[in-house]
Amino acid sequence: MAERTPEPDHLLEIAVDVARAAARTAAEMRRAGVSGLATKSTATDVVTAADRAVERQAVAALRERRPTDSVLGEEYGDSAPSGSARVRWILDPIDGTVNYLYGLPNYAVSLAAEVDGQVVAGVVRNAATGAEWTAVRGGGAYRDGRRLAGSDQSELAQALVATGFGYDSARRVHQAQVLVGLMPHVRDIRRFGAAAIDLCLAAEGQVDAYFEKGLNPWDQAAGGLVAAEAGLLVAGLAGAPAGPQMVVAAPPALFPALEGHLNRLDAAGGP
Repeated sequence: MAERTPEPDHLLEIAVDVARAAARTAAEMRRAGVSGLATKSTATDVVTAADRAVERQAVAALRERRPTDSVLGEEYGDSAPSGSARVRWILDPIDGTVNYLYGLPNYAVSLAAEVDGQVVAGVVRNAATGAEWTAVRGGGAYRDGRRLAGSDQSELAQALVATGFGYDSARRVHQAQVLVGLMPHVRDIRRFGAAAIDLCLAAEGQVDAYFEKGLNPWDQAAGGLVAAEAGLLVAGLAGAPAGPQMVVAAPPALFPALEGHLNRLDAAGGP
């Protein structure tokens, strides 16, 4: 018998339970002191014992609730105990690990549920502050029960735009050049260091728009759904979908102008 398609609201309920418990563990481990520090892609791309412990905890909790689902996690990759699972969970145990390392209160557990390749539910929980953003496809986006609608800013020159940088030094050089070209056309730039939270801040209008090159699925799955359900356009450049080359999240009134400048500056290019 074919598996019954799970309701997105039910998947969100599971995601919220798992993310809240994972966020508590991340916060408790941060209070105890960062340990097990190592690096990944570059010397500045750090991973901690907490990243691994939180991912193991979240995966175990998901396995308990839905044992046949697949899980894609940042630290341990993709696993599907039953072969081809219709539901895949996309997990970033600590988005903003450098903030976590330094004790800056901007790091989050990000967890999304994907059904047949489409993200249908997601939660981003700031483990340091308890702020929580949720979304269900077709059901809107919320922060702590308040429905989100993004920014009403319509002029790019007055827009506060968030972004982030890669860990590879050559990529950072290119990203810096893009910023030099973009800065004269926006109000200002903000860089908070956690892509999932950046997308959620755009969703609630605390920044007007966001863009970044080099995001992985776990960086954008939950936050991207929150932004889209808040009414933002979430896409790549020149008609491409959001992905590793570029993610832009902006209200419809801002998206064309921002995309135009990013295209002109070859923001999706470079290393």
